[in-house]
Amino acid sequence: MPSFAFTAREAGSGREVRNTIDAPTEQEAIAALMGRNLLVTSINEASGKKGRAGSGTVPLQDIVVFTRQLATMIDAGIAIVGSLQTLADQTMNKTMKDIIRDITSRVESGDNFSQALHRHPKVFGRMYVSMVDAGEKGGLLQEILDRLATYLENTARLHKKVKSAMMYPSVVTLVAMTITIFLIVKVVPVFGEIYDGFDAELPKPTQFLIAVSDFMKKSWYIIVAVLGALAWGWLKFIETKPGLEFWDRIRIKLPIFGDIAHKICLARFARTLASLIRSGVPILEVLNIVANTCGHTGMEKSIRSSSVDIEKGDGIATALGRHPIFPIMIVRMMSAGESTGRIDAMLEKVADFLDEEIDTTLSGLTSLIEPLLIVFLGVTIGGIVICMFMPIFKMSDIINQ
Repeated sequence: MPSFAFTAREAGSGREVRNTIDAPTEQEAIAALMGRNLLVTSINEASGKKGRAGSGTVPLQDIVVFTRQLATMIDAGIAIVGSLQTLADQTMNKTMKDIIRDITSRVESGDNFSQALHRHPKVFGRMYVSMVDAGEKGGLLQEILDRLATYLENTARLHKKVKSAMMYPSVVTLVAMTITIFLIVKVVPVFGEIYDGFDAELPKPTQFLIAVSDFMKKSWYIIVAVLGALAWGWLKFIETKPGLEFWDRIRIKLPIFGDIAHKICLARFARTLASLIRSGVPILEVLNIVANTCGHTGMEKSIRSSSVDIEKGDGIATALGRHPIFPIMIVRMMSAGESTGRIDAMLEKVADFLDEEIDTTLSGLTSLIEPLLIVFLGVTIGGIVICMFMPIFKMSDIINQ
């Protein structure tokens, strides 16, 4: 559908409005603007479509700050358009600034705030838009934005914890691999040239290490190409539906890491479900949104299957309890919340409990990985050193040969 850039004035206040509108023809665009009490002074077809400013990515932290500040301004009695204009002026992220300005223009043109947010799905997901829509309909926009900000803050905090916990072992592993490659490519060939002058048979481990070194020096481009192809193929495979299902099925069964991945998905599920139920979003819509945001295909299938059972009259805990991916403890806590009419509060407690469990597991993982990496370095580098010095230990036999 064509997009038209226009300049108009409000019939009542005379304030100038500049924006774009989507319409099949210019006449229909003018008619739509007149229906909004806007007197068109100029209009022409735009070269691009409205909302294109939102094509970039925005860090989660910027969305948290936007949501929290907008809630504060609305609570202080500032109109939503004025609040959005202030936030657009003060944000430092260029993409976020353009998105807020586009949302402001749409709200000024007569769109609801949730409708304006819906135009930027890469930044404001379905859960965000649904909660804002429920807040607008119920007259609780400020309260809903506060809940959204809290939810996003908890999500960002969890991401940061996992990222920081993985940073140390990742760096140490990278350093260990770099040192190993350096020894094999640069140091081993020097010993190999020395031993060639002996004109004697070397120990088998030394011969093997020298052969590996020669292969890596001569065929490094083949190794890089093969590793790159394998990585590319794996990434493409998990982008497909069968590949993603296979990876999701495997990753929650991995030692230690699988337990963390499972708990992260469960925490996201519980916190999202609690936020949407508390905001007054219809339960079937809630389950549909949670299925899309849980981050695990097996859990998504279980939620959608449970949604069918709930539509037939089953309770949430009863329906979810039929699927083993949801632990018994969580199902029983949800059942207790249903019986008392406070399932949202119980789900928040479940999410907080899972966050603490993730913290504990990550702390234990960091403590466990450190000695494992030391052992790996000792065995790998020590093995290389021993292999290269074995001929020296057997120098008398080599000289006699």
